[in-house]
Amino acid sequence: MAVLAMVTLSGCGTNLIDRIQQPRWGICGTLVIILDIVALVDLIGDRGRSAANKVIWALVIIFMPVLGVILYFFLGR
Repeated sequence: MAVLAMVTLSGCGTNLIDRIQQPRWGICGTLVIILDIVALVDLIGDRGRSAANKVIWALVIIFMPVLGVILYFFLGR
């Protein structure tokens, strides 16, 4: 779980930890991170999915934070 959190915080395009520290980060950036973490926790806790399916959805959520979360909550659940 800790590895997944680190990948989420450092693997989305530019370094998200640096982006969080910028003054323009704002509420929208925080909301995206919270929704990403909620989606990943929901995905990990789903016992009915195969491991390959979980990996694919996790990659979609991590590398496309906004679109990935939207797709996961509307199509993936």
